[in-house]
Amino acid sequence: MSERMVKCKMLGKELPGLKRPPYKNELGRKLYEEVSEEAWRTWLQESVRIINTYRVDLGTPEGQKFMLEQTARYFGFEEGDLVPTAWTPPKDGS
Repeated sequence: MSERMVKCKMLGKELPGLKRPPYKNELGRKLYEEVSEEAWRTWLQESVRIINTYRVDLGTPEGQKFMLEQTARYFGFEEGDLVPTAWTPPKDGS
């Protein structure tokens, strides 16, 4: 069985798609249809920074709603900017 390919809206090219929708809602369906595994991995790294900066409790409805909104914004399915994080990249490869 070959990999399912998608035209990734983030990276602008045909790449292997997600194995299954990441959420059981409309956003999950859109992500499954339009986002590559590579772009999803990049989002997971960014989402950890957001969760750590804002101490998001994913066990609460509020925390889940907040992260769904950030996911939708990251991938351009919803208007608005991502919240800033406290993370800064390392200087000159250190």
